[in-house]
Amino acid sequence: MLTPEILEAVATEVAELGLSEQNLMVLRAHHPDLHFTYCMDDDVGYETPYLSQPGFRIYLVDGREHCLKFTGDIAHATGLVVAEVLDDD
Repeated sequence: MLTPEILEAVATEVAELGLSEQNLMVLRAHHPDLHFTYCMDDDVGYETPYLSQPGFRIYLVDGREHCLKFTGDIAHATGLVVAEVLDDD
């Protein structure tokens, strides 16, 4: 189950490690029950991030049904999109 504490731990790890596919593998190893996706923030569109930090945003994903979808409800989140924010965004 995803909790605010787990999300804060992920955010801390991202802030410390930086964003890359290799570092996402570290996150997956530390949080094997979560699905992680890495992309650029401008690829997300108009979704509202659950958490914003300098350089990245974290969005919640609901994978309980056949198709994945963004959610704002942490109780329904099964994964995270970690989106890199460039300085000019």
